[in-house]
Amino acid sequence: MKTLKEMTVLVTGGSRGIGAAIARRFASENMNVVIHYNQAHEAANETARTCMRLGAANVFTVTADIRSRDQLTRMREKLEQRGMMPDIVVNNAGIAHYSMLADVTDDVWDEVMDVNLKGMFLCTQLFMPAMISQRFGRIINVSSIWGLSGASCEVLYSTSKGGMNAFTKALAKELAPSGVTVNAVAPGAVDTVMLDNLNAEEKSALESEIPLGRFAQPEEIASLVYFLALPESAYITGQIISPNGGWLT
Repeated sequence: MKTLKEMTVLVTGGSRGIGAAIARRFASENMNVVIHYNQAHEAANETARTCMRLGAANVFTVTADIRSRDQLTRMREKLEQRGMMPDIVVNNAGIAHYSMLADVTDDVWDEVMDVNLKGMFLCTQLFMPAMISQRFGRIINVSSIWGLSGASCEVLYSTSKGGMNAFTKALAKELAPSGVTVNAVAPGAVDTVMLDNLNAEEKSALESEIPLGRFAQPEEIASLVYFLALPESAYITGQIISPNGGWLT
């Protein structure tokens, strides 16, 4: 089996936020890092430059609409050509949606489900055969606490993340005989742009509900993702782990 430093990690939605923090965490261990993005070209390049400064063995940025099998297939071909097929896939790309369920249109439903669920399905399906073949792999899905408990005015988002959690548990059983683990990280409130829909007063009120009294930093989520990728974590699979500061436990 490869050593950890010989492995390649693919982070979808890796240009910013939690995804960028995950890419930086693996880069700091001198690994090969693939940063996927859709439209945030400059942000992805900036994350790549940071990863190189942190000591990544190789860094490659690649664009694809995660909803498109054709675009993801071309992305896989590029990685094969560069010898950077991932041993670890972090399905991080996702979008949020905040509204009353009565206001959700068919188009909005399709967009959230296509990005948050179909994108994860396609990436996993396209990259897991190589993991099965080498009898080692890590699939780590970035979910949300709302996939566990649900949130008012975020029914659509909560549903997509609940589906991700079910996908994780089921696929873990399917791939366990092949030495491939599948887990999900379901963070609570994290200090990223996804909280930008809240004003200062609302953020303060939310923080007061969290026993630790603060939001998580993206680097704290990245550390858990890194831990689940370790060879020593081989007996952890099918788990939905929620780093949430004691909130809604």
